[in-house]
Amino acid sequence: MKKYIYSLFFFLALTSLSAQRFSASLPNYEAYKAFRGKPLSDKFSNIESVKVIYDLRKQKMYYFNSSVIPLHYDFVVNYLGYSQDLEVFNNENYSDTEKNRDFLLGNLNHIKGTDKWIFELAASDHMPLPLIERFFGMVKNSTFIGEKLKFYLNNPEMMEWLQQQKFKIPCVKSDYIFGEIKYQEVVRGSNIGILKKYKIKELETVKPNSDEIIILDGTPDILPNVRGIIVNELQTPLSHLVLLGKNRKIPIMAYTDIEKDNNIKKLLSKKVELKIEVDTFFIKETTKKIPVKSAGKKKNLIIDNSVTELVNLSEIPKKGVNYIGSKAQNMAYLIAISKEIPFKVPENAHAIPFYFYTKHIQKASISPLIAELLAFPQKDSAVWINKQLKKIRDAIKKEHIDPELISKLNIAFKDAKFKNFRFRSSTNAEDLDDFNGAGLYDSKTGIIGDSIKTFEKAIKQVWASVWNEASYNERELFGIDQQNIAMGVLVHRSFPDELANGVIITKNIFRENFPGITVNVQKGENSVVKPEKGEICEQFVAYHFNDGKDETDFDIDYTSNSNLNNNEPLLTRKEMSNLYDVSKKIETKMYRYWRKNQFHPVDIEFKIVGEKRDLYIKQVRPFND
Repeated sequence: MKKYIYSLFFFLALTSLSAQRFSASLPNYEAYKAFRGKPLSDKFSNIESVKVIYDLRKQKMYYFNSSVIPLHYDFVVNYLGYSQDLEVFNNENYSDTEKNRDFLLGNLNHIKGTDKWIFELAASDHMPLPLIERFFGMVKNSTFIGEKLKFYLNNPEMMEWLQQQKFKIPCVKSDYIFGEIKYQEVVRGSNIGILKKYKIKELETVKPNSDEIIILDGTPDILPNVRGIIVNELQTPLSHLVLLGKNRKIPIMAYTDIEKDNNIKKLLSKKVELKIEVDTFFIKETTKKIPVKSAGKKKNLIIDNSVTELVNLSEIPKKGVNYIGSKAQNMAYLIAISKEIPFKVPENAHAIPFYFYTKHIQKASISPLIAELLAFPQKDSAVWINKQLKKIRDAIKKEHIDPELISKLNIAFKDAKFKNFRFRSSTNAEDLDDFNGAGLYDSKTGIIGDSIKTFEKAIKQVWASVWNEASYNERELFGIDQQNIAMGVLVHRSFPDELANGVIITKNIFRENFPGITVNVQKGENSVVKPEKGEICEQFVAYHFNDGKDETDFDIDYTSNSNLNNNEPLLTRKEMSNLYDVSKKIETKMYRYWRKNQFHPVDIEFKIVGEKRDLYIKQVRPFND
């Protein structure tokens, strides 16, 4: 009887706490659970959060129900009688002084499944350091967490204070969180399929069925045509796997403990429903029908072989997409924009038109192989198709290139300051609105006067990549006309000395209806889009608070720091501010050139180069989200 009364009392206490909107303290984890909600940003997939406010005037602490009251501003207006508008609230309560503040605002975060507790301010909060330490102490003393509580550094200002050893409270960076991430939403969504498991190596000879949801022991170079994908390693948010997955609109997730999960093992070879959300996933056996994929409308490709000269991209070609491809055409737009906005573009940019590729593949050793592939009736025979694709690539590389083309390149670059040139794909089937082609084709370096890395070899390798397994299969899946695929080549100086390289998406991909750009950047030439296993890049969202225009209004919210740079920032605050301004201006200008809605985000690739740390923009294309 006593046990029953105690249980009932405990239940009523919890019910009472859940019904409450706020509390001055959190005496135990049950109290925390009653108030917890999701963070406003989806930058981490394993965090639960409770919002906290300290009223400086009344000297009172408030932990409040973060699933019912999503914003600090909502709480102070509805529960504390605050009467100023949002702009005044933001300006005064996120400022770098205590003088005009009414409140201290924070988030008490818990890494789910661990005993790690983090106190975090908004990245846009410039609270002075003594006030941070005072606030941290009050949170520590009014909760059950005690010595486990750490302060999370999420902006450049705090990173500097840490370097200068100014903090007297225990601080952590993103690696403290990343080390605990087991699950990551890569592409949100749901689907039904037969659950199967493959090793990456097997995909070289085995083609999964299109009605399968597959588990892989790594990240595939080629994305199979399936209903959903589960990989066992975390992904860079702007990697080619992510971009291709978004393009395909299939659910993809990373789950590092997949091998240990017995519940999932029991579902192998069964029909399952997989649902992927930001902070969790659901997978269960189902009797629902596997939906039939509707065949997309056949996409016919335009190919204009009338242009037989190298195209100098210092002037914008008219309808160049039809004879040099989107990537080269977009480079011409970037060059024009760089004359108005302070960024650099790769020097000596030219384009080799489709004409030379078309002429090359018409040779007797190449053309019949392509015709045989395209006429082959058994499209599911991965082994035969892959062998045939290799034959085509080998034939393209074996045949000699038109010497006139090499002569034209040598003339174009005879006065260039550079000897190393990058040869990049610019097909009529990439960088399109509904088909980005990320990572499908190859880029190669050619060096003037080098007997091994010749221009001829580089061009033929890029041409041959039209018939890579990944590019062929992706075009097949999207119903793209394989008969009229054509490869132009974008050529410009290469960057053997880059200090950093990265990708920008001109939207905040982690928080709906909130301003900003999302940036992934890595040290040197280590890839952001195809990282080596275990590499973590620097990732942040940058935004102007209150639509400010000067650097003081500019804010950075770190998700991660590069583990190749000792978890220290790769870019200075000024460089980040410049990235924001330049990328937003490029977005606006590009949509004028494309004659499309300027509010649609773009995908930009950049480099930091040389002693002066110059910003180079090397690519822009539509972002398909």
